[in-house]
Amino acid sequence: MTGSLLIVDDEPAARFAAAKVFESLYTVAEADSVEQARQRLRQSPPDVILLDYTMPGEDGMVLLAELAASPASPAVIMLTAYGSERIAVEAIKSGAYDYLPKPYDIDELRVAVARAIEHQSLRRELADLRTRLSGEGQFGRMVGESAVMRAVFLAAERVAETDLPVLILGESGTGKDLLAQEIHARSLRARARFIAVNCAALPENLVESELFGYEKGAFTGALAARAGKFEQAHQGTLFLDEIGDMTAATQAKILRAAESGAVERLGGARSIGVDTRLIAATNQNLEAAIKEGKFRQDLYFRLAGMTLSLPPLRQRPEDIPLLVERFWQSLTQKYRRDPPPLTPETHRKLAAQPWPGNIRQLRSTVERLFVFGGDLAAALDPAPAAAGEPYFSEPSYREARRLFEAEYLTRKLRENGGNVTRTAAAIGLERQSLQEKIRQLGISRD
Repeated sequence: MTGSLLIVDDEPAARFAAAKVFESLYTVAEADSVEQARQRLRQSPPDVILLDYTMPGEDGMVLLAELAASPASPAVIMLTAYGSERIAVEAIKSGAYDYLPKPYDIDELRVAVARAIEHQSLRRELADLRTRLSGEGQFGRMVGESAVMRAVFLAAERVAETDLPVLILGESGTGKDLLAQEIHARSLRARARFIAVNCAALPENLVESELFGYEKGAFTGALAARAGKFEQAHQGTLFLDEIGDMTAATQAKILRAAESGAVERLGGARSIGVDTRLIAATNQNLEAAIKEGKFRQDLYFRLAGMTLSLPPLRQRPEDIPLLVERFWQSLTQKYRRDPPPLTPETHRKLAAQPWPGNIRQLRSTVERLFVFGGDLAAALDPAPAAAGEPYFSEPSYREARRLFEAEYLTRKLRENGGNVTRTAAAIGLERQSLQEKIRQLGISRD
C-alpha cells in the first residue's frame, strides 16, 4: 500500500463507510473529533485527511487553519453538507486541497483521494529536488558552489516554507533582493503577491500613505482610496529593502503593524487586518546601529526570526567562475550571438579582482567583456586614467552618465570618509536619493 489516509468525522457510520472504501488501498486511521485528529497527527501524520466540516465542539475549519500554517501539512479534502458552497469556497481559500458535498458519490471520493495522494507524492519529490539543488549550489536564479553559499541556500530552503520573518544581511550588490524573491517563491504564500519597498528611497512624508494606504480625501490629491503596501501583500510577502535607512518614526510604525497584524489607512477610522510575511534586508550593521540608538532593538528582534548573511564576492572567489559563465550564457541569448568561450586566464584574473560592488559590479563587467569581444583590459578598466574623462569615449549616453555618476559619487564619498549623510549634504542631494544611487551603481562605501 502507498499512501495514508485519516478520516475525521463524528459519525461512526460515515467513518466506517469511508474506511471500507480505502482500507485495501491505503493505510487508514480514524478520528471522531478535532482533538482526536490532533493526537493521530502527532503519532503518524497521514498524506491525506478526509475532514468533516460540521462536528461537535471544534469544527473542521479550526483544524484546517492549524494545518495550513504547517509547511509539511497533509492534503485536506473537506466534506460539507449539500448546498454549502460558501463554506466549500472558504475551505479552499484556507488551504484545503479539495472538497466534496455530503452525501458524496463513492467514485468521486476515490478519484479525489487518489489525486490528493499523487499531489502529496509530487510535492515531496519537488521538496527533495529543491533541497538537493540548494545543497549543490543553486537556489532559483542564485548560484554558488562555495561552502558558505551552500549553507545560506540550505537555511533559506528550510525557512522558506515557514512563516518566520527573515532578515537578510549583506553588502550592496550581493543579491539580497533575489534571495528574498526566491524565499517567497518557495513559501506557502507563493500564490499571493511579493511586494518590495525600498525604504531608503521612501520620503518621510510619504511613508505612512505608501505603507498603510489612505482613504479618499485624506489629503489634497487623494481623489480615491488606495491600499498601502501591507494590504497589497496580504497573504503574501512584503520585502522591506534597506531597512537600516528608515527613520525612528517609520520604524515605530512598521513595528506596530507587524505586531498587531493590522493597519489603519491615512484618514481612516478602522483597522484593517493584514496577514503579511515580512522579509527585510540591509547592508548596515544593525547591532551597531542599535547601540548608537539609530535602530530599534524591538523591531530588530521582530524582523530577525531567521537571519541570513550573504557574503561578499571577495569572501567566495571560487564562485566567481560559475557566476561569470552564467552571465555569459545569459548574454549570448540577449545579444543573439555566440562569442568565443572565456579562457582560463580570463577566469583567473576575474576571480582575483576585489569586486567592491559584488555581483552587480561583476555582471556589468562581464557584459562589457562580452561587448568588447573578450578584451579583459577594456572590460576591467572602463575609466582608464590616461583618458582623463573616460565617459566621452562611450558611444552610449546612458553608460557615459553612469560612469560619470559612479566616479563622481565615489570620489565624494571618499572625501567624506564614506559618510552618506555628510556626502549628501555636501553635494546637495537628499540622503535617500544618494542611498538609492549608491545601490544602483554598486558603489562601496569602503
